[in-house]
Amino acid sequence: MLLKVPGVLKKEELDAIVKVLSESEFVDGKLTAGMAAERVKNNEELSRDLPQRETLAKLIMGAMFRSDIFRNAVLPNKHSTPIFARYTKGMAYGDHVDDPVMGSGPYFRTDVSFTVFLSESDSYEGGELTVRTSWGDQQVKLAAGDAVVYPSGTLHRVEEVTGGERLVALGWVQSMVRDPAKRELLYEMSRAREILLEKSPAQEETDAVDHAYINLLRMWSEV
Repeated sequence: MLLKVPGVLKKEELDAIVKVLSESEFVDGKLTAGMAAERVKNNEELSRDLPQRETLAKLIMGAMFRSDIFRNAVLPNKHSTPIFARYTKGMAYGDHVDDPVMGSGPYFRTDVSFTVFLSESDSYEGGELTVRTSWGDQQVKLAAGDAVVYPSGTLHRVEEVTGGERLVALGWVQSMVRDPAKRELLYEMSRAREILLEKSPAQEETDAVDHAYINLLRMWSEV
């Protein structure tokens, strides 16, 4: 499921992150690439040795978990420390799938990837996130502060930036529900459940949907 998560970051949060990044050291993104991704990766990333990285990462994850869409669609269990990436003119990231397991102990499985856009979409040219789906390639270029989530096993790439600067935060999540089709079904059911609980809380049909959602989540969760 390729899903937009609007308004993840508040304006003051976005401004603070961008200001810190503008004053920080970035290094070659190949340093964090796997053997396959290294061949097609051409970007820069915030140095992992900088103390401000941890603060920025906590801000990003706090904002993501604040989103009902993120929590209901992703059903997060474990997550990475976000990476902050920069693309300038001529940079791109070719077709790849994300590593299936990350971490340095304890490890976690990557079920869902997310990108938080930090640059305004009209401030750079190119740089679309292109995700392969059953409906063909879908290009994503969102407003600053918005995010997109998609299955980590999906083939995707970042198109070449032909002007300006593309700043993003990237992260990976191990979901409580491993199967993407099951996660999508649960997300659709959760949306219907919330509407029913709000508009018809005392109806028998509402109870039926509520109980079905809860018990499917119980059946499919791995925690």
